[in-house]
Amino acid sequence: MVIGDRLRHLRQEKKFSQGDIEKRTGLLRCYISRVENGHTVPAIETLEKIARALEVPMYRLFHEGELPSNLLGPVKKKSSDESGWGSSGGNASFMRKLTSCLSKATDSDRKLVLYLAQRTAAGHARRVSKAL
Repeated sequence: MVIGDRLRHLRQEKKFSQGDIEKRTGLLRCYISRVENGHTVPAIETLEKIARALEVPMYRLFHEGELPSNLLGPVKKKSSDESGWGSSGGNASFMRKLTSCLSKATDSDRKLVLYLAQRTAAGHARRVSKAL
């Protein structure tokens, strides 16, 4: 389910109007409409505001039903020697910029970027296997 459809469903389930959400979040009604209709991808901070306004936990915006028990535990932090790529330094800056750009992109643009990344990775894998 697309996030806009999910937000609309939760709002209607609570019997809230877009105006009610506007009052509770401070977001403009036209913005809420654009999100629900899939014209705008909201930032995480915006989703947090909407979740509070709908009086639901954040996971309900992405998952229908009860949260599976295997996801209820706390997230374990990686030790410094297990840090993944993009978690610090210049790579972290690049990841923030990439995340920002992708959040503003249309769905078809994101699919194109993913396709190009997959093709690039496949070509790299072929070159590495030939070298071995």
